[in-house]
Amino acid sequence: MATYAVGDLQGCLEPLKFLLERVAFDPANDRLWLVGDLVNRGPESLETLRYLHGLRDSLVCVLGNHDLHLLAAGSNIERLKKGDTLREILEAPDRVDLLDWLRRQKIMHYDEHRDMVLVHAGIPPQWTLKKALKCAAEVESAIADDNRYIAYLDGMYGNEPVKWDNELTGVARLRVITNYFTRMRFCTADGKLDLKSKEGADTALPGYKPWFAHKERKTRDTKIIFGHWAALEGKCDEPGVFALDTGCVWGGAMTLMNIDTGERLTCQCPSPTPLTPPVAAKR
Repeated sequence: MATYAVGDLQGCLEPLKFLLERVAFDPANDRLWLVGDLVNRGPESLETLRYLHGLRDSLVCVLGNHDLHLLAAGSNIERLKKGDTLREILEAPDRVDLLDWLRRQKIMHYDEHRDMVLVHAGIPPQWTLKKALKCAAEVESAIADDNRYIAYLDGMYGNEPVKWDNELTGVARLRVITNYFTRMRFCTADGKLDLKSKEGADTALPGYKPWFAHKERKTRDTKIIFGHWAALEGKCDEPGVFALDTGCVWGGAMTLMNIDTGERLTCQCPSPTPLTPPVAAKR
């Protein structure tokens, strides 16, 4: 039995299938961890979601910002933006089943045996593992609760508050938790977010660093797998932190990693919408 983690899919199904074929993935025995952003921007968002739904008993999946955006658009299609490739999902005959399954996925997954976390963007440096799990559970509860679901989706958009405060309540509290887990790249040591900068790790504003680079980070002893940050190109010098978004949807690559051995397999995508079979390479 092997467990593999894969970076952001964003509706790029063929590279995923190619990688799973290369490792002879067996849904009956193997497990697949997904860092979120399953859909959007790529050419096969609907097909990707259907494929994953079919593999659901073999998946561990956390939600990314694009997945949450899909859920919000599912409650109000006017939220769709230029460049989104989500309308086909929203008009599909099986949309209810697909969105209900997506809605039940985690914000953060923790494997106690491996002492390893799966998350889309990261964990703010001021939070312990226990605190992060508690905060993730708050958002997961809001998404799963029929009485709070729409209110959460309506309130999750926005960059404020920029920093966690234990006294936060309601929509503001859930929004900052969501931003940490699904949108964060740069922050200060006490968790003040810069949600505008999206380039490489060396482009931080004064006083800011990549979330994983703060020496005081309280999850330093826990292994963390994350996606979201394509500009890192899968490179992270921080021990025990594994960046898997290598920008497949932008013509980069899709990365699959055996989470126990660390071996990676990358699938190069020759263009943002590949028209030829992808090429795999080990690194």
